Amino acid sequence: MIIRGADPLSAHGSMWQRLFKPAARCLEDGAWEGFTDMLQLDAVSKISGASAHISDVSLSLEKGTLNVLLGPTLSGKTSLMRIMAGLDRPTSGRVLSDGRDVTGEPVQKRNVAMVYQQFINYPALTVYENIASPLRIRGADKASIDREVKQAADLLRLGPYLQRTPLSLSGGQQQRTALARAIVKKAGLVLLDEPLANLDYKLREELRAELPKIFSESGAIFVYATTEPSEALLLGGRTATLSQGRVTQFGSTVDVFRNPVDLITAQTFSDPPMNVLAMEKRGSLFVRDNMSSIPVPSGLAPITEGPCTLGFRPHNLSLAAGPGTVVLEATVVVTEITGSESYVHLTHGDAKWVMLTKGIHDFATGTALNVHLDTRHLLVFDDAGRTVRGKGA
Repeated sequence: MIIRGADPLSAHGSMWQRLFKPAARCLEDGAWEGFTDMLQLDAVSKISGASAHISDVSLSLEKGTLNVLLGPTLSGKTSLMRIMAGLDRPTSGRVLSDGRDVTGEPVQKRNVAMVYQQFINYPALTVYENIASPLRIRGADKASIDREVKQAADLLRLGPYLQRTPLSLSGGQQQRTALARAIVKKAGLVLLDEPLANLDYKLREELRAELPKIFSESGAIFVYATTEPSEALLLGGRTATLSQGRVTQFGSTVDVFRNPVDLITAQTFSDPPMNVLAMEKRGSLFVRDNMSSIPVPSGLAPITEGPCTLGFRPHNLSLAAGPGTVVLEATVVVTEITGSESYVHLTHGDAKWVMLTKGIHDFATGTALNVHLDTRHLLVFDDAGRTVRGKGA
């Protein structure tokens, strides 16, 4: 227990020495320099047996930036973070900090904070001491420790629980404890691996807005992994889309969303899934086996004739006509009503689509619908899945 009025470090003397003395020695040796202006991954790969977890990834992450790793489960997000942190060594390639090769340096020699979806805390220590641990390692004075711990606790609504141990808390409270510890550490590299997945909806939405501001003010390199395209858009910053261990695109989050370089990136950055339709460009029309035709928008007119794939997001389909729309026949499979919106699952021949429309629409299975596609936002992909762009597109 913590002795009231006493220095917790003295109260836990032997425990603190056992847990944190090695880390404190790293600090004294000057090893905890952290990442300052730039973290670079240079052709990094990670292979285990016959499986490639990471394949030839090159990224440059700058100080004070928010970088989102977006991809489905097992796409390589966690593997990439572990390499950044120094927990794993790449099979090939280099990790550079301000141009210095740190590939072989272990995590103990890097000023890194990492928070996982499955929270990790020191079970024998109180919430206060869990949050304070990085500050004690740094050698901060008692007043500074108390101030920073309480600021982080207030931000994450942990004030009433500071003298409790993590195992007496709910899962969401334990995760907030791990987040608070990352905040006070003021690390040069902050890695958050789906950290909000176990929190309730309201707190998750609030923290999504607060976390980028918290860490950007510290000047850290901030990396956030998620499976949710909507979360990437809410966070902003820059996004790297991952698929099967490869980074398919990296750039401004909004630009990657609006201008994907290929079909895989477009599908990764679309939830509900990107709607696709195999077509053939013939003159001024996209044609599908004489079943349907779509006028080619003027910006896509220069595209070479022949087979292609059209992509469009669920909100590009609607029940009413509008500027740039064309009518397509579809059949209702099922309707999901969320309250203010409805997700209508459709078939068009052998193609399966989802339409996102405002309001409550309870269509019976098998209902025939005329849906309106906004052709101004069409994405066109060639046979290799690469995005095709016409002049002015």
